[in-house]
Amino acid sequence: MRIHIKGGRLFDPVNKLDAKQDLFIAEDKIVGIKKKPDGFDSDLQINAKDKLVLPGLVDLCARLREPGLEHKGTIQTESFAANSSGITSICCPPDTDPVIDTPAVIELIHQRSRDAGRTNIYPLGALTQNLNSEQLAEMHILKQAGCIGVSNAYNSIDNAEVLRRAFEYAHSCDLTVFLYAEDNALKNNGVAHEGALSTRLGLPAIPESAETVAISRALLLAEQTNVRLHFCRLSTARGVQLIKAAQKQNLPVTADVAICNLLLTEMDIADYNSDCHLQPPLRSERDRTGLIAGINDGTITAICSDHQPHDADAKATPFSLTESGASTIEHLLPLTMHLVNRKELKLEKAISLLTSQAANILSIEKGTLETGKDADICILDIDASTSVSKDNLLSAGKNSPFNGWELQGSVSHTLLNGKVVFDRSKLK
Repeated sequence: MRIHIKGGRLFDPVNKLDAKQDLFIAEDKIVGIKKKPDGFDSDLQINAKDKLVLPGLVDLCARLREPGLEHKGTIQTESFAANSSGITSICCPPDTDPVIDTPAVIELIHQRSRDAGRTNIYPLGALTQNLNSEQLAEMHILKQAGCIGVSNAYNSIDNAEVLRRAFEYAHSCDLTVFLYAEDNALKNNGVAHEGALSTRLGLPAIPESAETVAISRALLLAEQTNVRLHFCRLSTARGVQLIKAAQKQNLPVTADVAICNLLLTEMDIADYNSDCHLQPPLRSERDRTGLIAGINDGTITAICSDHQPHDADAKATPFSLTESGASTIEHLLPLTMHLVNRKELKLEKAISLLTSQAANILSIEKGTLETGKDADICILDIDASTSVSKDNLLSAGKNSPFNGWELQGSVSHTLLNGKVVFDRSKLK
């Protein structure tokens, strides 16, 4: 299909593109910007007047619940929810059921992704077999099967020798290790940030050091092994400082942060709101502003949804017994724009974090508007508003901590490989 996106403000930070220009798509690719290619006749025109035309968003962490937990969501349902926020590429952690530690599971995910036809899905392979933190997974085979990195998900590798060998093996395979930094002993089954509030609420606490000790150990081992290391979902200001210092020493280290930790703090659990039971936990306002500072100085180079849809029962027990995680994928872009509107982030920085910089971490050719590239595109109506309500969430998981929020900006269209996969006007 040949598509003409007409009159929009094309915005692509990596190519320094910010201009009202037309965009032309044919055979899954962008074939022209500003000037119509010779002989081009469109099958579809999309009016993008007064709208931002962006590269399709790249989400560094979303659990789609398939395979294994289809009662919480499927690749089809969660990819559609992702499309409603302009997301066209998703990286999924290996803690599915079964775990992503064999080529068969990778092929299953790729097949379900092709069947859904809504997003590019990039699976992370397991760092250790069955995520058991003991025996290393067959990383070379996982890479050949299509994994773009390796991770142990939430499972801490307590044995430093195992972690070192895992880093060495990943480095030999030229694979990035995606590490969720948390010391299991210091976490000690906690569910909330350690501070006055957790004490008042009587909730088991997770100290800052649970993150910072794990980061420090990983950085020392990364220095020894020269592995390419990505820290997933930072939550502390001190953790940002540690990674910034490592980057100054030219270690190949990157980091991301979840959108919830940029907009919410420990105060949001004051009424035991289980939708705010997250991992990592919501921390102090000092930590939140430290994360924003880490983005603005370039230490943190991506924002992810950390999407985790849950069924109602998972959030219906007392706070400490509920499952952690929030359904956030379909509001990732409006929530990030909320930070722009609050003047905590500049527009160029915000879009980079969700597109080209996230794609760079995954080493994929996505996140840009460029002639000859895949036509993965998001069209954002910045004047429209988005009302977050559990009653109208497209995700199978209704566990949003932003229920009742009013946000500026709404995605009108999302295109994947030149095909319209989301059109908001057709929802009504």
